[in-house]
Amino acid sequence: MILEIKKYPDPVLKKKAEKVEEITPEIKELIFNMKETLGPKRGVGLAAPQVGVSKKIIVVRTKNKLMAFINPEIIKRSFRKISDTEGCFSFPGLWLKIKRAKTIKVKALNEEGKEVFIDAQNFLAMVFQHEIDHLNNVLFFERLGFFQRIKVKQDLNKS
Repeated sequence: MILEIKKYPDPVLKKKAEKVEEITPEIKELIFNMKETLGPKRGVGLAAPQVGVSKKIIVVRTKNKLMAFINPEIIKRSFRKISDTEGCFSFPGLWLKIKRAKTIKVKALNEEGKEVFIDAQNFLAMVFQHEIDHLNNVLFFERLGFFQRIKVKQDLNKS
C-alpha cells in the first residue's frame, strides 16, 4: 500500500522516533509499505516519521535495491565533509546544498532482526545521514548555516 507522505510542518516530523523493540508483523508490513511508497517515487530514502509513524525505521535505495534498516545509528563519521544538493519528500520542490560527513559507519538491524554494519561514503552516506536525521527530529534545512536556516524557515512558513 502506498502511504501518504507527511509534509512540513506536520508535527510527526519534529517528534523523536521510538526504538523498535520487536520486529512484529505490523513492523514488517510498515517496511513493505514504505518500500512500495518509495519505489514508484524513485527517491533514495524514506524514514518512518515521513509516513506518520514515529518509529526508528528507514528504507534506503542501495545499488537499485530497496533495503530497510531498523534502529539505525551512526557510530562513526569522518571529519572530512562533502556538500551536495538534497531534496526531501516532506518538502516538495525544496532543494538545498547541505554539508555532511563524507564517510560514515551505521549500525542497524535488518528486516530479519540481524545486526548489520554499513560503511557508506559520498552520496550514500548523505542519504543515510538525511534519513537518520528524520528519526532524531532533525529536518534537513536545520543543517544549514544560521542565516540560511532562518531564511528557509521564513519562506516555508509563508507557503
